[in-house]
Parts: sequence; structure tokens; C-alpha cells
Amino acid sequence: MPTMVSGWMETAVGDGTHMRSWVARPVSGKHPALIVLQEAFGVNGHIRAVTELFASEGFCAIAPELYHRTAPGQEFPYENFEAVRPHMQAVTPDNAGLDLQAAYDWLKAQTFVDRSHVSSVGFCMGGRISFIANSALPLKRAVSFYGGGIAPALLDRVPALRGSMLFFWGELDKKIPKDQRDELTAAMLRHNKEYTNVEFSYADHGFFCDERPSYEPRASRMALRMTLDFLRS
Repeated sequence: MPTMVSGWMETAVGDGTHMRSWVARPVSGKHPALIVLQEAFGVNGHIRAVTELFASEGFCAIAPELYHRTAPGQEFPYENFEAVRPHMQAVTPDNAGLDLQAAYDWLKAQTFVDRSHVSSVGFCMGGRISFIANSALPLKRAVSFYGGGIAPALLDRVPALRGSMLFFWGELDKKIPKDQRDELTAAMLRHNKEYTNVEFSYADHGFFCDERPSYEPRASRMALRMTLDFLRS
């Protein structure tokens, strides 16, 4: 007997668009929910596998397709960042907020979801969107893996953060300078927001993704254990 079910579903978004999401959940029981937020390359096989991984750990997980306005159904190769740049730039805090709200509302409407325990986790671009989610939705927890572009552009959202945050960074990551990470930490402290900051000295950007050259298995395993403990706490 299968212990998990997964597949695509579609929801309406507040701006009149429609958004696909990959959903994975245990087959029975009521479970905490998790919004899984994609890298810049789409809701690809890796993100779907991560969504199913969290389902296997007891979460009802949904990965909304944030490119549904400009590249619905498309996945992009990791080696062609220029192809994804216009789609990534089209994901603004405002339209991402609408997508997040749609995913959140869908989760809250499901009888198999523990409505008091909805969190988010995101990777790369999704790490930034996870931060936005925590400022826009009443989340219990939020996790950001190497979320570039939070500081300084989104620091005005720090006072609105609801749940505790867990940040992961790679010290070898040239895409997110240390001064930006420090600026974010200072803002979290200034506004008395609860957070945990984890920096891997030997990891680069994208260290969690086993389909990228920057994959770092030790950091990935440790980060997964910490993420699960954090989300369950």
C-alpha cells in the first residue's frame, strides 16, 4: 500500500490567473502543511522530489508554480540561467504574495491539513519568497535556503514577519555577499525577530540540490535534519 500520494493540481489566484502546484501528502491522517518554494529553474523534478521528501516526513506539501504567468509548465536547465532571468524578474513581491495566498488558502481548505501548523521552505529564489511568505501569511515557521535579494530590498518586511525563521547560507556563495547577510541579521535583531542563522564554511550556492555541480552532501544532510527539527518544533 502506498504511504504517500502526489500530483498536479490547479488553483485560481487573486489576479484572475490560474496556477498549477505539485502536491504531495501522506495518504491518511491530518498533517502539518508546508509551502515549498522553487529555485529559479521551475517546479522541476528536483523540486517535486523535495516536495515528496517532506511528504514522506509527514507534511502535506505544496509547490506552487511561480512562473505560471510567463512560463506555465516550463522547466529550465541549471546551466542556462539567462533563460530564466526574465521569468524570475517577473516574480514580484506583489504577485508572489497572491500566489502564496492561493497556496495557503488551498491548504487551509483541506481536511487532511493541520490548519494551525502551516510553514514554508524555499531554495534560491524560493528562499527569498519564503521570507516574503512569512511577512504576508500567518505562518508558524519559515526556512530560507540561500535566499538572495532579501537585503536590502526586502528589509522593510522584517517587522511584519510572523513565524520564526531559519536561514541557511554557504560561505563560498559569491551570489550573496556577506554584507547582505549581515544586514539581514542586523535588521532581525533590531526588530526583535526570532531567527536561526546557519553558515556552512565549505558550501556554495545551491548546496542542497543534488542535480547541481555545487551540491554538497554533508551540508545538505545536516540542513535537512535541522529543517525537519525546526518545522516540527
